[in-house]
Amino acid sequence: MKKIIETVISIWFKLLGQLPKKNLVYFESFHGKQFSDNPKAIYDYLKKEDTTLELVWGVTRGYEETFIEKKVPYISRFSLRWFFVMPRAKYWVINTRTPLWLSKNKHTTYIQTWHGTPLKRIGVDIEEVNIPGYTKESYDQEFLEESKRWDYLTSSSDYTTQHFNQAFGYTGQMISKGFPRNDQLVNREQYKEKIGKLRASLGIKTDKKIILYAPTWRETDHKTADGYEFSIDFPYEEFVKTCGEEMVLLVRMHYLVAQTLDTSTWPKDKLIDVSLGYDMSDLLLMSDVLITDYSSCMFDFSLTNRPMLFFMPDSTQYEEDIRGFYQPIQSLLPGPVIKEQHKVIEQLQNLDTLDYEKEYQQFKQTFCNNETGTSAQVVTEIIKKEMSEQT
Repeated sequence: MKKIIETVISIWFKLLGQLPKKNLVYFESFHGKQFSDNPKAIYDYLKKEDTTLELVWGVTRGYEETFIEKKVPYISRFSLRWFFVMPRAKYWVINTRTPLWLSKNKHTTYIQTWHGTPLKRIGVDIEEVNIPGYTKESYDQEFLEESKRWDYLTSSSDYTTQHFNQAFGYTGQMISKGFPRNDQLVNREQYKEKIGKLRASLGIKTDKKIILYAPTWRETDHKTADGYEFSIDFPYEEFVKTCGEEMVLLVRMHYLVAQTLDTSTWPKDKLIDVSLGYDMSDLLLMSDVLITDYSSCMFDFSLTNRPMLFFMPDSTQYEEDIRGFYQPIQSLLPGPVIKEQHKVIEQLQNLDTLDYEKEYQQFKQTFCNNETGTSAQVVTEIIKKEMSEQT
């Protein structure tokens, strides 16, 4: 039955795609579950610069709250209206793969922004696939077929471009001006007012140092009806007892594990769950320190020149049994690698002693050398140029 439905949808997209294209840009972030990331940065820039285009987001049912609150135009994915809108959109701006049965007509321009610089192996470079419903062969084939549909792909560095081309089998046009979401991090000094508003919206006083904990997910963690359980224990209680007077901990879980985090007993003035309804780029913009593990947010945050700690109690297992890294992890990171919980607290209490300036600059040169602070502008210019050529 599933195959029949997918085939019908594919035929529908192909047929409707033949009709005259609407002057519309369709956005989607993390499978319609967020108003965030590179698509949001492009949306914000387009909204500011151009009023002739119709801008609309595809949103998964149950995730509409942020769009309603911010008055962002959206349609529910797989609704009747969505089936008439997405196939006829002139542009798709999306940061994850889309099912192949959502057929893209040759008259639609697909701008794939992806969602981060690859530290972990991605695409066909993953040696062993542990995702339910996939074999290594079927996963690779689907990735390669998907990348053929992309007309443009954004990149943050020469390193990123190399691995995107290799892991995705991508041969299309690369926009090597950085990730749009990072424009505000490159131009951070221009966003002091926004930072103040972000802090105020979370009730964080100006004298508090903001620590952002943003780990990634593990494919081997137990899958639940709401996502994946997160198996790494962070010293939340110790943070509250030891650092809670001077610092606030923002916790940003990966979207695949966000709904399994229990925050019911947290003191809301010291531990704040920002996993849902917040743009990661805004969280990085306002934070004073980042604690992460293998998340690509480390590359983005390096643009702020602020301290990073790397809490990796499972680094050996992760590298050997889960994804693996493109380069030896220990030699790359511009901050201490921490395996024990108590060391996290110790490092937070001694941030002034961190000395990783040389490593930090090399890290940015390797992974962020194409970050110009103008990526959203460049994408917007591509869209407007194509539109003008067709009128």
